[in-house]
Amino acid sequence: MIETVDIGRLEIVSGGLDHPQVAELLRVHLSHARAESPPCSVHALDLSALRSPHIQFWSAWSRDLLLGVGALQQLDERHGEIKSMHTAAAARGCGVGSEMLRHIIGVARVRGYSRLSLETGSMAYFHPARRLYRRHGFAECPPFGSYKLDPNSVFMKLDLAPA
Repeated sequence: MIETVDIGRLEIVSGGLDHPQVAELLRVHLSHARAESPPCSVHALDLSALRSPHIQFWSAWSRDLLLGVGALQQLDERHGEIKSMHTAAAARGCGVGSEMLRHIIGVARVRGYSRLSLETGSMAYFHPARRLYRRHGFAECPPFGSYKLDPNSVFMKLDLAPA
C-alpha cells in the first residue's frame, strides 16, 4: 500500500501497454466499469482496443510503481476523446489524475484540437471522476461521435482556445 505519493517524482510516459502492471490496472479499470454500469453502457477500452493507431496511451509512474493511466483518441483532426483514465486505488486523492489530465489536455493543444470530449458513468461510483473533469474546465454536453443518449452516461467537453 502506498503511504504517500510524491507527485514531483511522477513520470508520465507514452505507451506501456505491454507492461504487466499496466495490464493489471486496466483489468481493474474494466472490472470496475463492468461492475458499476449495465453492459450496454460500458465504454471502457480493453488492451487490444487501446492499441488502435488513433489512440495514444500514457502511464504514470513513481519510480517502478504504476499510479495511473490515460489515453487520447483522435476523433477527427480537431476533436479528441479522453479514454481509459484510471488512478490506482492507493494513489487516489494525491493528484495523479489531475497530472494525467493536464498532460492529455496539453497534448491535445499541441495537436491543434479545438475540443476534447469524454464519456463517464452517471452512477455515484463515477462522481470523483466527474468532479475531476469539472475542476479542469469540462462541462456536460450532449452525446458526441457514435455515442447515444444514455441515462447511465455523462458526456463532457472542454473547448480548447487556440494557442
